[in-house]
Amino acid sequence: MPKFLIVVSDPATGKTKSHTVEGDKSTPLLGKAINDVVDGTVIGLPKKEIRITGGTDKDGFPMLPSVHGGVKGRITLAKGRGFQSPKRGGQRRAKTIRGKMITEDTYQINAVLVVKKKIEKEKNGEKKTRAKKARGAT
Repeated sequence: MPKFLIVVSDPATGKTKSHTVEGDKSTPLLGKAINDVVDGTVIGLPKKEIRITGGTDKDGFPMLPSVHGGVKGRITLAKGRGFQSPKRGGQRRAKTIRGKMITEDTYQINAVLVVKKKIEKEKNGEKKTRAKKARGAT
């Protein structure tokens, strides 16, 4: 059974909290990808949802949302996660990274609490919608 360290940040307070999940509680996370929303009861936060934003595997290689699957591989990077700022302009480098899927090799999962926005209602109780401007109309 996999063991995950889940680091959850709260955008409202700016604080983070880490949770360790192992055994049967960790199976709902297998197969999830970056930007998927998961129920918070997995980590002991009932009635809340968390969105997966990234993570690392057991060897410390970061997960990238642009790489499909959960495999480890080498890709050429010019900037972004897994590549420190280049020392010269236009520099690229081959780096080892993980795909966006959570597998048994994943160790740390980074997540954010999902804040549900309230729907504004007009006085008569209908949902407020904003009309988009028609482009090219005269």
